[in-house]
Amino acid sequence: MIQEQIQSRVYGCENLPTLIYLPGLHGDWTLISSFRAAIAGRVRFVEFTYPRRPQWALDEYAKAVVDELAANGITSGWLLGESFSSQVAWKIVERNEVEARFVTKGVILSGGFVRHPVIPGVHCFHAVHRMMPGWMFRVLILIYSRYARLRHRRAPETLANIAEFVQRRTPEDRNAIGSRYPLIAGSDFRDLVRRMHIPVYALSGFFDPIVPWWFVIPWLRRNCPGFCASRVIFNADHNVLGTAPKNSAYQVFAWMTQHPLTSVITTSLTSAQR
Repeated sequence: MIQEQIQSRVYGCENLPTLIYLPGLHGDWTLISSFRAAIAGRVRFVEFTYPRRPQWALDEYAKAVVDELAANGITSGWLLGESFSSQVAWKIVERNEVEARFVTKGVILSGGFVRHPVIPGVHCFHAVHRMMPGWMFRVLILIYSRYARLRHRRAPETLANIAEFVQRRTPEDRNAIGSRYPLIAGSDFRDLVRRMHIPVYALSGFFDPIVPWWFVIPWLRRNCPGFCASRVIFNADHNVLGTAPKNSAYQVFAWMTQHPLTSVITTSLTSAQR
């Protein structure tokens, strides 16, 4: 059955700072549980699963997120945009310029970007996704699940959700995932970000050929007035929130609670989880 509605879950007290997680290309909350556990008690954490609607544009994703936040009485907070959803986060900020329904206190990119630095690579992955037979897609998901059990061995909450991650990868889900590649290739928020003054941070895993941080972070440093800091975690990959949940949670919370010093830029590289 096709999931028709956006879904959200809210954790934590209303008096805590609000952190809103927007998922990557897979579009759900199955890989965020260890990060959620690591940051529990420090923030009001909101997580989303997108509906399987291949016809949706970025504006529809952004509107659905803001509508769902409003339904939960949430009118402000920090956006944590993972990979694909960095584009949803920018679209929410852009919509704020014409309708003040949600106040963005800051944007944290997790393997995210403003304009994807390797657009031909996006087209290539999309072409492979379209041409791949169903049986091969299922085999790749199985291989990934085996890899994930090894990669997330220090993240027991995420490890417990791997079976759900695999179960969600239905043909309808695959179509929805495929529809997000053109949204990435067609989006360009560089003009928006060049005039932004809200705090912006970038968190990346060192081993990330999907969204190369060595292109993203220097661009933010040169062009984003609100860019405050970045961190590259050595023992992590593109899914940095899942592969380094404790270290990521520590850094995200530190960014959320410090004063936004837009003139200070720091990039740190670490090899150990806290």
